Amino acid sequence: MATFNSSGFCPECDGRLRTSGTETICEDCGLISAEDAIDRGPEWRSFDGDDTDRRRTGAPLTRSRHDRGLSTKIGYGSSSGYSSRLTGRKRRQIARLRREHNRARIATKADRNQVYGFTEIKRVNARLSLPDSAREQACALFKSAQSEGLLQGRSIEGFAAAAIYATCRTRSTPRTIAEIAAVARADADELTVAYDALNRELGIPTGPIDPTQYLPRYASKLDLETAVERRAREHATALLQDGLIGGRNPSGVAAACLYKAANEREEWSTITQAAAADVADVAPVTIRSTVTTLKER
Repeated sequence: MATFNSSGFCPECDGRLRTSGTETICEDCGLISAEDAIDRGPEWRSFDGDDTDRRRTGAPLTRSRHDRGLSTKIGYGSSSGYSSRLTGRKRRQIARLRREHNRARIATKADRNQVYGFTEIKRVNARLSLPDSAREQACALFKSAQSEGLLQGRSIEGFAAAAIYATCRTRSTPRTIAEIAAVARADADELTVAYDALNRELGIPTGPIDPTQYLPRYASKLDLETAVERRAREHATALLQDGLIGGRNPSGVAAACLYKAANEREEWSTITQAAAADVADVAPVTIRSTVTTLKER
């Protein structure tokens, strides 16, 4: 907010000086006579328009922690050398305080399960190179499943993996069950059972998977040109419009379209059916079946 500076006048035109932010400006000629980059205001903020509701900023709230990031922790202070100046008795006392503080942060078994599940989601999310927003959504979905009592008698690791898979489905991020199970601590069967429970009880808005979502990633893994990917997208779109991929694995359909497109022209890089099947984690017969459908069309 701009304020008037009554302590002096402009050295150029004797105009009136006005302080706006960190600059002192002349109202007449626009000369910046002084600049102060230091914010000398209070370190607190008031959300009610007066000074009675003073709040200091902290770490942002996050759904990826069971307490949404509101709790604190007692650090070790090794980087600053503080712990080396403590006596043995004081060091043991702080160790006991740290242990009791960590126990108080996770008071119930439900909180402990959330901490374990959120940690697994964070690990799998990093291994799959997914954005932080996907991790936040997956943690919120895991918490909703826990609130509905879906975790009883089922694997926590399976629900963590299923939350990531469901998040990828709703965000149109192509990740297969096999890819998630390969880096998760749950197998494909546990993930499928947990995902069925999530989809049935919570009503996740997931539709059929579009095979074209897999094309950029598979084309990159197979080192194919952009023209091949564009032609494969035309094949996949045509199959979708004609309704010829019902009941087929969308990952296998995408790999088959890339195989068909790569072998249409001699100047493009050709690939084998085995390579296409390997990148999509399907059998070569799946590639041949889709290619046959494309030829018949």
